[in-house]
Amino acid sequence: MPVFHYKARGTRGDAVEGTIDAGSTDAAATRLMDSGLTPIDIHLHVGSGRLQTGLKELLKPNVETADLIQFSRQMYSMLRAGIPIFRAVKALAATTANATLKMTLERVGETLESGRTLSEALGQHPKIFTVFYISMVRVGETSGQMEHAFQQLAFYLDREKQTRKKIKAALRYPVFVISAIFVALGIISLFVIPAFADMFKSFGAELPLPTRILMAISDFMINYWAIILAAIVLSVIGLRSWINTEDGCYRWDKVMLRVPLTGPVIYKALLARFSHLFSMSLGAGVPLNTSLTVVSHALNNRFLEERILGMRSGIEQGNALSMVAASSGIFDPLVMQMLAVGEESGTVNELLGEIAEYYDREVEYSTERLSASIEPILTMIIGVLVLVMAMGVFLPMWDLASAALH
Repeated sequence: MPVFHYKARGTRGDAVEGTIDAGSTDAAATRLMDSGLTPIDIHLHVGSGRLQTGLKELLKPNVETADLIQFSRQMYSMLRAGIPIFRAVKALAATTANATLKMTLERVGETLESGRTLSEALGQHPKIFTVFYISMVRVGETSGQMEHAFQQLAFYLDREKQTRKKIKAALRYPVFVISAIFVALGIISLFVIPAFADMFKSFGAELPLPTRILMAISDFMINYWAIILAAIVLSVIGLRSWINTEDGCYRWDKVMLRVPLTGPVIYKALLARFSHLFSMSLGAGVPLNTSLTVVSHALNNRFLEERILGMRSGIEQGNALSMVAASSGIFDPLVMQMLAVGEESGTVNELLGEIAEYYDREVEYSTERLSASIEPILTMIIGVLVLVMAMGVFLPMWDLASAALH
């Protein structure tokens, strides 16, 4: 991904300069604004020591989700004990085992020392701290509940880790089976089918349609395997480049929410995160429009972010929260009823917490059902592939045997 050098202004008007990874200058500007900086100048950065820097980056240990969970829990404990943010960050930088996170926290401490806020300091390290993480910290700064923000971060990161682990466990068996099937198909197409094709041609018999299809596929794979491999590699590179664009990222996030089986799980998990954060922000007295803006960036999904920012526009026009939520088209009817009741009773904050718990239960139920839902589909796919292969190989053998008997 390209590296851009930027000059920006912080919330206090102080000059900030550094580098950031982004797909384009617009994407870099968006990331800077999400981290609380106002861009002044952004241009492509070309460093004399890029190769050496790249090697160092490759050798650095990754910061895993478990490291961020531990950091969030430690920050919660220290802030709850009344330790100032600067001292807490410095203390954790000295005791953190992960070398990459240790170096990052040292730089965050230096930024805090210059008078910047914690969300601005974390925003300078987008490879470590996601937009969701930074937005959550900003919610804590805005509401004055920093320790609660870190407590919620530890909870969400741990929940997402467990959800991701369940999804991977549910998909591990299907992926293994499908991979084995494709390997078997490749071996049969490259080695088995050509041997049978030579035998069938020697008899001069007319081959059935399934066999002719398999032979055509086999010939294509043998003659054009290099082109097929190059096409796959170029497709992957092209897809990654497209996702890094603004439009590509929006469309990709939208598609990911509509993927069968896994899409609904991701969708409900994001809505649970939205409800938790929105409830926390409103409970701290943050204005409705500000809450929607901050929470929308924390979802890390451009499609839902646009929908929630559309809700903010509706609020600015004087519409009720339940009305703009209904027009967004992202909530269930049950949730819409709960929001309407909350507006009438003045308990929107409490009901948002219940909505978040409702979506949390839905996510847990969906992940448990994921494996059971995949198995019948996988069995059907395997059955169809085995049937096609059997018909292609054994039908001509039966025809030849019948011809020999007569």
